[in-house]
Order: sequence, then structure tokens, then C-alpha cells
Amino acid sequence: MNFNCCKTKKSKQDLKRTVGFLKVIAEENRLKILCILRKQEMCVCEIWQHLGLPQNLASHHLKVLKDLGLVEHRKESTKVLYSVNQKVINKYSSLLSGFIINI
Repeated sequence: MNFNCCKTKKSKQDLKRTVGFLKVIAEENRLKILCILRKQEMCVCEIWQHLGLPQNLASHHLKVLKDLGLVEHRKESTKVLYSVNQKVINKYSSLLSGFIINI
């Protein structure tokens, strides 16, 4: 059997990035936020109501997702609108597939 998928320097870096991604989305509310934002952008004032969380906790989860690049934001008037960064989601999905799908 060949177990070289995690031995090269690039593979080790990819593994660390993939593990970081999984740790972030393993939190239930963060995964829910990604699901909520999949169809449309929203402000935190809308997101926290869908989650049943205090607004400050929803903001914390959005920050964690934003720090990893999984969500983007833009300011519109006094609101900050969040949306899924599909390009980054695809990148992490591809990295994950490289470890678990035998092609």
C-alpha cells in the first residue's frame, strides 16, 4: 500500500489547512451560517435570529468564518452584509477530496 499522500511538504501543508477548515466548520452554528448564506447575503441582524443565538455570538462565528475566508462581507449603508465565498469553499472542498477520495 502507498501512504505517500501525507508525506511531501506540500501535502503536509495541505493537511494542516484542511484540518483547520474542518475544525472551523465542525462547530454547528458555523455550518448553519454557511447554509443560511448559501442562497443570499444577510446582515448579522438577520443571521442571529435564524440561529437563535445572541447577536454577539453570531458575530463571533461570522468573524471566525471570515478569518478563514469562508465568508465575505460588504458594507451597505449602516449594515454589513455577509455572503459565502464560493471560491474559497471550493478550494477547501478540493483539498479535502484529495485526502479522502481515491481517484
